[in-house]
Amino acid sequence: MTGFRSPSSGLGALRPAAFGADPSGERLARIRRSPHFKNGVFQNPGGTARTRPSGSSVELAKAFLDKDERNRRAPQGPVPVHSTTLADISRPPATGLRLTWMGHSSVLAEIDGHRVLFDPVWGERCSPFAFAGPRRLHPVPLPLAALGPVDVVVISHDHYDHLDLPTIKALAGTDTVFAVPLGVGAHLEHWGVSADRLRELDWHETAKVGGLTLTATPARHFCGRGLRNTQHTLWASWVVAGDAHRIYHSGDTGYFTGFRDIGATHGPFDATMIQIGAYSEFWPDIHMTPEEGMRAHLDLQGGRAHGAMLPIHWGTFNLAAHAWAEPGEWTVAAGEAVGQAVAVPVPGQPFEPAGELPVRPWWRDVSRPLKGGWPTPQPPATTSRDDLDLVGEG
Repeated sequence: MTGFRSPSSGLGALRPAAFGADPSGERLARIRRSPHFKNGVFQNPGGTARTRPSGSSVELAKAFLDKDERNRRAPQGPVPVHSTTLADISRPPATGLRLTWMGHSSVLAEIDGHRVLFDPVWGERCSPFAFAGPRRLHPVPLPLAALGPVDVVVISHDHYDHLDLPTIKALAGTDTVFAVPLGVGAHLEHWGVSADRLRELDWHETAKVGGLTLTATPARHFCGRGLRNTQHTLWASWVVAGDAHRIYHSGDTGYFTGFRDIGATHGPFDATMIQIGAYSEFWPDIHMTPEEGMRAHLDLQGGRAHGAMLPIHWGTFNLAAHAWAEPGEWTVAAGEAVGQAVAVPVPGQPFEPAGELPVRPWWRDVSRPLKGGWPTPQPPATTSRDDLDLVGEG
């Protein structure tokens, strides 16, 4: 198979630890046996997805360097962070399900007596280097050590804004289990996580962790941490089901019709965590716009407004040319257009999907207005799913 090289050969010996490790041995053999691995690479559902910026490089440069737009790509003041996260999560959720968005795609889910941590990134930069790369725009809501025991850490794929070396090294010293897509376990073992704590899954495979059932489901994205993108680690979305609740985390993905199949097989969901940021016309196949994210949520719910949608993959790192406030603003607008409840907490603010949802557009306090201004009218500070009449049968 092409694309593999021993870390000890040539310049490989000098590669940063954050690059991780290439799959080998039985892990590599398992990758080759996967029905989703063909012609030496993992395949995307729905056909080939463009993983590199399309169009003119000049136009791409203009989009990133335009002075006015560049000013809109960052908050104009400190991003608010919930100050009592630790006290709030020390109490069990009254409804059995509580979500705490820690920023970007990192979410603590407390579900039916278990604690699941999705895509934890506590590092200062999403980069292999401490001195370069996108830097976080707000502090983490609380230290990782203060989070308390976690039953399972779920990783969607191996990009730096989802799989963070310092965070994994810190968690490697605990007894938590890691659920990861096929091939990603090579990175974790390289960083000190023992093989017996890995649950490494291909799409549609399932693992049991305590009272939870975790299923890796398809996504439309790509992988890679080194200088070359070899497509030898899988990317996934995740379904987590407890005794009474079901939740879904999209990871990174472009829109595809497979959301309907995931919903039909595993849904409906009490809450979804959907990627709606870092989209661009230059890479439309691998990230969703807010409108596409809302469409994905509805597909997952059988075509109707149901549960709560938590927008993720925005607000923490500047990764695309769109305005910083745009993902949150347009997701709320998309939800209002279809009658879907959207939770928009500040980082670290816990909420229960069956209770009061944080819906205040807090980003407006620290952002320049979007072109065309803010949509009106504004929703009340909090509302519940019952208030919006979104709870259907089933």
